[in-house]
Amino acid sequence: MKIFESEYRFMEILWEHEPVRSGELVKLAGERLGWKPTTAYTVIKRLQERGALENARSTVRSLVGRDEVRTAEIDELVENRFKGSVPAFIAAFAKSRVLSSGEIDELQKMIDEMRTKT
Repeated sequence: MKIFESEYRFMEILWEHEPVRSGELVKLAGERLGWKPTTAYTVIKRLQERGALENARSTVRSLVGRDEVRTAEIDELVENRFKGSVPAFIAAFAKSRVLSSGEIDELQKMIDEMRTKT
């Protein structure tokens, strides 16, 4: 599921507060994102139509999780920018920042776990 940046920031508020009354969610979007109520209600409707959330009896709940959305974003990025190559993605990422020893250990642990699954 494709969720655009502004929608993602809105979903972050929802994930933090769900289930939440739509009026309260609109108020929070105004406070945190500077949105007018009409904008927030439009985004609720749009995300509901796309199956990302439900608004039943003015109570809003997510239908997709944060991890699911993040995974879809990464999959799209790797496919579109790196021709599906995870090593190319990781190489570009690692070149652009300094990884701590702990982060390198964590990555190595994930690689080791993947190796045992295959």
